[in-house]
Amino acid sequence: MKHGSDKSAAEDMAHHASSEQMTQNSITPKQPGYLLVAWILLLLLGAFFLFAPVSDLVADAGAGLPSDHLDAFHAITGMSWVSAQQASPQITRYVTLLEVTYAVHELVFGLLFLIIVVIPFRRRMRWAWWACWVPMLANLTYTFAIAHYSTKTLIYSLIADVALPVLLLLHVPAFFGRSTHRSTLPR
Repeated sequence: MKHGSDKSAAEDMAHHASSEQMTQNSITPKQPGYLLVAWILLLLLGAFFLFAPVSDLVADAGAGLPSDHLDAFHAITGMSWVSAQQASPQITRYVTLLEVTYAVHELVFGLLFLIIVVIPFRRRMRWAWWACWVPMLANLTYTFAIAHYSTKTLIYSLIADVALPVLLLLHVPAFFGRSTHRSTLPR
């Protein structure tokens, strides 16, 4: 008698798994290949959002200022970083502390961006598409405030300034098209 109930339970589980798979397939329709490529590029951009602050933190721990910020520092202050360290070590320690704090903020926002892209963005939740625009505020602020002083920094900055809007705009049909699955809260 127990053998029959085990078989029935196994059949029920298989049927449930099969119907769950069918439900998943109907919720996530086949997407065009360009969207997969654009999503992967968003992931790479998110990795860039993590790599930049980690490399800045490493530089801050060593020289006190990332090498790609040296030209901007010189252009703004009129002196080299080394000269500033010799002339006023307290001020340069403060600048390094600001750099570290800023890099940690960038790291946190990079992690949040990646989490949003990996989970809700992939599920086509509209709020995630909108939320992915938030880093543009920081990106453009950085470009206009600091990056334009250094060609090297400007190039790095423009990668995010251009890539993020292009990749998000490529996803407009997936999030706002007629056949878009609408994400709603459970009732």
